[in-house]
Amino acid sequence: MAKRYDLIVFDWDGTVMDSTAVIASSIQAACRDLGLTEPSDVAAKYVIGLGLNEALRQAVPDLQESQRDDLVARYRHHFLAQGEAIPLFEGAQQTIAELHAAGHWLAVATGKSRQGLKRAMQTSGMESYFHATRTADQTFSKPHPAMLLEIMDELGVAAQRVLMVGDTTHDLQMARNAGVDAIGMTHGAHPVDQLRALEPLALLDDFVGLRAWFKEYA
Repeated sequence: MAKRYDLIVFDWDGTVMDSTAVIASSIQAACRDLGLTEPSDVAAKYVIGLGLNEALRQAVPDLQESQRDDLVARYRHHFLAQGEAIPLFEGAQQTIAELHAAGHWLAVATGKSRQGLKRAMQTSGMESYFHATRTADQTFSKPHPAMLLEIMDELGVAAQRVLMVGDTTHDLQMARNAGVDAIGMTHGAHPVDQLRALEPLALLDDFVGLRAWFKEYA
């Protein structure tokens, strides 16, 4: 049987890389540095997947525009201090390598910056697997569909042949807005009930489950 999806698009943080806790704690530490209201763990995790400026605006309601650059700088300071030690989720590299070898187009749509994604891919050894990427400083932030639409246009793949894999409602809503199918990963930033409300094809706990799903349906 012909494969169902030609293009599989992954979110990065909280989906491929186990970075949720580091991102949330870096937002909180940056707020403490500047004397801003520190968001709760839930609030800091909820904005993961958005572009950094949008994430900080939502997580820190008392942020003044004049403080934005300083908060971004302090966030990056804290994140980069830990960034090289952040692991991929167990099974992520093997699963993605198998998809690549099977002939799927692979892409990343992420709230990271272009520089941040390049650094993460090089550090993790994942750069060679992906045919296209979009970052939040290149186009509209999730859940706007631009990242997916631009990747689909670049690779020449129709929406019905595209699958999005992500751990947040931002990812699943972006997929909906772009008219593509989606899988929700429960090991990341958003609660299962919030993911389920957006009706993904499946909710999976880890890459063992995702790999098995791909073998049957992708």
